[in-house]
Amino acid sequence: MPAPRDTASPTARTARRVLERLSLPERNVVADALRTETVGGILLLAAAVTALIWANIPALHSGYEAVSDFHFGPAVLGLNLSVAHWAADGLLAVFFFVAGIELKRELVAGDLRDPRAAVLPVAAALCGMAVPAVVYTVTNLAGHGSTDGWAVPTATDIAFALAVLAVIGTALPSALRAFLLTLAVVDDLFAILIIAVFFTDRIDFAALGGAVAGLVVFWLLLRAGVRGWYVYVPLAVVVWALMYNSGVHATIAGVAMGLMLRCTRREGEERSPGERVEHLVRPLSAGLAVPLFALFSAGVSVSGRALGDVFTRPETLGVVLGLVVGKALGIFGGTWLTVRFTRASLSQDLAWADVFAVSSLAGIGFTVSLLIGELAFEGDTALTDEVKAAVLSGSLIAAVCATVLLKIRNARYRRLWEDEERDEDQDGIPDVYEQDDPAYHLRMAEILERKAADHRRVAAEKAAAARDGLQEVPGGAGDEDDRPA
Repeated sequence: MPAPRDTASPTARTARRVLERLSLPERNVVADALRTETVGGILLLAAAVTALIWANIPALHSGYEAVSDFHFGPAVLGLNLSVAHWAADGLLAVFFFVAGIELKRELVAGDLRDPRAAVLPVAAALCGMAVPAVVYTVTNLAGHGSTDGWAVPTATDIAFALAVLAVIGTALPSALRAFLLTLAVVDDLFAILIIAVFFTDRIDFAALGGAVAGLVVFWLLLRAGVRGWYVYVPLAVVVWALMYNSGVHATIAGVAMGLMLRCTRREGEERSPGERVEHLVRPLSAGLAVPLFALFSAGVSVSGRALGDVFTRPETLGVVLGLVVGKALGIFGGTWLTVRFTRASLSQDLAWADVFAVSSLAGIGFTVSLLIGELAFEGDTALTDEVKAAVLSGSLIAAVCATVLLKIRNARYRRLWEDEERDEDQDGIPDVYEQDDPAYHLRMAEILERKAADHRRVAAEKAAAARDGLQEVPGGAGDEDDRPA
């Protein structure tokens, strides 16, 4: 009796595997984004280390405080802010502007446009935020601490995570890197919502109305096809200033403008407007805005006593456990549950240990965690600094744990990476993406035939040389008693 035919469509069959190799266009976009973020992450690491040294050397500490607290800006507009404040509210708006573009691209042109593909990263990101918040809350309820910092360990810092990958030299497959990037994008979206909803204690409706009006003008100009940085940059500054004075965190303006950019390509376009702007602004965000924020936020006093307090005070212990334990369990659990209940299966190239290692890496919650820590404990300078120290400690522990787990599997990752990068026909496209193209196999046949002809020619030359060598020694005579040579 013949076996029943598989009537499922090819799309349905391929959708049953998660974390498979990316499509070529998506791989190129992700590679470009990760390249910039990796460089930015290394600068971020350097800025954090500089801040810690600057703030903890007694001879330099007062200088750090003086620079951080130096105020400038038009007071009449409510913008006479400290350097640290400008970094947190101004420069991070650039970071969230890029995050908004990334999210828009993912929703309309990337993996998140397909609801079936979007389920995994969204579920993993939500669980990766919910579980750390629960871990923090339980820790503080048990230790009679403040639950105000529940949102601090919910964020993932993609730049810092990629910097760790660059430093340890692991060849993480593109599918896992893309999973980490998409997690961070969704994470940033919900971080913005948390900041907007839970850390807005006053609202100036006149300023908020002005900011909304500015955003409408921004959108209308985009729809009309108006081009020119000299139009949009001044308008963006006005919208940001109004948003700041409204009481809503000013970074909301950045993500709102990022979401308005068109990220789909029209006929004749090599890149959409969103992709072009992101390509221009991302280096500014990763190379300047985020490192400067880290420089003026990570400068906390570190001592044996202070580090001891991190692991004994409930607020700081909750942050550390949330980042190290909550993030890993949340993202891994969200991924496993999604695969389990959607009847999908993990890519044949990966194991669940790989997912857990990446989940541990997501426990690096530097930039946005520092920002939320400042907002959650605003007015309590001592506790704010302790929470910052906890963010640094938790991120460092998560980085070390992820490094160990990733290094165990690095030989496997290296083989996968080499397979993804191999381009034997040298046409600029990795061979794994051309297996169904007859032209690729014809090119490879020509290459192999040329190589075979070269080998036959070399073999003939060697054989001829060997024959000539024998003719130079007649009879094979060797030494004086006529023994064979």
